[in-house]
Amino acid sequence: MRALIAVTLLMVGLGVAVVNQASAAAAGCSVAYKVTNQWQGGFGADVTVTNLGDPVTAWTLGWTFASGQSVTQAWNATVTQSGTAVTAKNVSYNGSIATGGTVNFGFNGAWTTSNPVPGAFTVNGVACTGSPTASPCATPSQSASHSTSPSASTSPSASTSPKPSASSSTQPKITIWLAGDSTVANPSGGVCPVGWGSQFAPLFNANVTVKNQAVAGRSIQTWMYDPNVTSTKDGSGECVISPNTYSTRWQGMLDASTGMKSGDYLFIQFGINDGDSACPRHVGSARYKQLLGVMAAAAKQRGVKVVMLTAVAAITCSGSTATGNRGFLTETNDAASANGVPVIDLHKLSYTYYTGAGLCPNNGDYTQGAVGAFFCNDHTHFETAGAVQIAKLVATAVRNQKLDLIGYLK
Repeated sequence: MRALIAVTLLMVGLGVAVVNQASAAAAGCSVAYKVTNQWQGGFGADVTVTNLGDPVTAWTLGWTFASGQSVTQAWNATVTQSGTAVTAKNVSYNGSIATGGTVNFGFNGAWTTSNPVPGAFTVNGVACTGSPTASPCATPSQSASHSTSPSASTSPSASTSPKPSASSSTQPKITIWLAGDSTVANPSGGVCPVGWGSQFAPLFNANVTVKNQAVAGRSIQTWMYDPNVTSTKDGSGECVISPNTYSTRWQGMLDASTGMKSGDYLFIQFGINDGDSACPRHVGSARYKQLLGVMAAAAKQRGVKVVMLTAVAAITCSGSTATGNRGFLTETNDAASANGVPVIDLHKLSYTYYTGAGLCPNNGDYTQGAVGAFFCNDHTHFETAGAVQIAKLVATAVRNQKLDLIGYLK
């Protein structure tokens, strides 16, 4: 069974006494505790804390599990357990939370008879009661002026930046177009595979429409030129295109009335099928960069903002550490630089996440446990729960890299 349970609890009490602290500190926060996936005897959880009070520089979250529940591995927090009492403390890079800012951590756990959501929380030893309050306290390292600001997080799943303050009612409506392969594409039936692009829209407000044009099995060239890429190579080793006309999907996106418009975004992720030695999927290094440039130029001519992504990683392990396994990484970065567009290193973000989520080591059985809840019965494609987490990695990168799209994130 795979379940998604979300509970939001308002909490107060972020602070401890400071000698000679002249001013009162407003304290309070909200917490979202989500069971992201669940299987017999185990589960994964995601916890997000939003600071509703004055800035803080350290936090400790506590709760009580039911009998039989336990934490087995955590990331973005140091989590310990004594009996049923659980304590999660910030790590070096996410102790600071600005007013309105958030911090996120996750963990894998075990359960026996049931897996209920905790019913109460404490922050820094103070019971969470509901709304921000004034308290003559602050964290020990915080100055009297409360001017401490959070440092940018380098963790793929942590977010310490404040939420955008712009009202969604004043934003123009935009479309995010996605071009990619099966790891991005909408599911074609059943529960596997599910591309991360199908889980992207819920991370944005109502002013964003996501149009997922990713197609399984495509290299960048077959995506752009289907069905005209032949199985014959030319003298330079590239697949012959005949006739040299674009696919209907790319033509449709270039259409002035129905396609991409000024203010829209185009996210491009290829590099998995492109390494095939045989045509029609084969794409050489120079050709790959050329085609990324063609897509970027066409989009930019229409006032569309382009974001390139390195290919999301499959799951391969070296002991307890997930390792990189995709090609065309340098080519993607080179093309982004040449075309003056940002690049999200989803390859590194994904395999780093796999390590933190405890998906390594594994026995290669992708039907059971945490790795089975994340991946289909292979090492490449995602279950819905896995696709959700990859989509969140992309959204967090948008926030951490301060891309213009940040104002549309929830």
